[in-house]
Amino acid sequence: MAIASLSDRQILVTGGAGFIGSHLTAALAPENDVTVLDDFSTGDRTNLPEGVAVHEGDVRDESTVDEAMAGADVVFHEAAMVSVPESVERPQACHELNGTATLGVLECARRHDARVVMASSAAVYGDPESVPVAEDARLDPSSPYGFEKRLNEQYAQFYAETYDLPTVPLRYFNVYGPRGLDGEYAGVIGTFVRQAQSGDPLTVEGDGEQTRDFVYVDDVVRANLCAATTDAVGRPFNVGTGESVTINYLAEAVRDVVGADVPIEHGPARIGDIDRSEADVRRAAEDLGFEANVGLRKGLSRTLDAER
Repeated sequence: MAIASLSDRQILVTGGAGFIGSHLTAALAPENDVTVLDDFSTGDRTNLPEGVAVHEGDVRDESTVDEAMAGADVVFHEAAMVSVPESVERPQACHELNGTATLGVLECARRHDARVVMASSAAVYGDPESVPVAEDARLDPSSPYGFEKRLNEQYAQFYAETYDLPTVPLRYFNVYGPRGLDGEYAGVIGTFVRQAQSGDPLTVEGDGEQTRDFVYVDDVVRANLCAATTDAVGRPFNVGTGESVTINYLAEAVRDVVGADVPIEHGPARIGDIDRSEADVRRAAEDLGFEANVGLRKGLSRTLDAER
């Protein structure tokens, strides 16, 4: 069973200056030779620890990826268009960034004989028929972002079965943490935090009874490290806590952690919003040796402490 550590490896992290990528890079850098490939369109150089090799370039350019990957044992593929609304407005750009680029990463990894751990998403499920949702549930993505993540998983399986390339897609649920308050993974947390800190009412879309599985970024990093050594390759794993909370509960938790005496108000429901989301985490526990261990309130406190 895999353990959450990795050492003495040559590592490439695509999108390594972004939210999840930078946390992953920081965890890997002390014990490994890490290269970051990032075009810095959304990532920030200040997120990177000292001693990391930086390869500035576009993940869509296969020669750039090939050069950055030279000598790599493991590739953590985090670079992507992560905004679902943007993917709806720019589906072709989403395909190039999330689909074509990932295929290029897999091809380069095949040449370099490098394991690929790739960021997938719970968006592949769409609005699940029931929760908790397991990896073998019906896949019904409702956005180009979700379509591309599903396609990437299929390519990962193909490369594992056809070329014997170790690939592990990780289906992230709602990731939050330091440097992620303005991101797309769990943007509602950032919205609530900003409102609470400004003394404004916390605005909940709809009745607030929709549920989400919020997973702290440090746990997501551990899942990636487990995936880097597991023998269970070629198939996806949910990365969540296995527990869900309502958006109403989240609003109350943020208000309490911030220490703001502000009301919680309700507005119109967001069009296309899914009702329930919660990960079935049994496969990750059994085959990766991974379980999330940071609860929501503890994670919120850590996030706010880091942002101060």
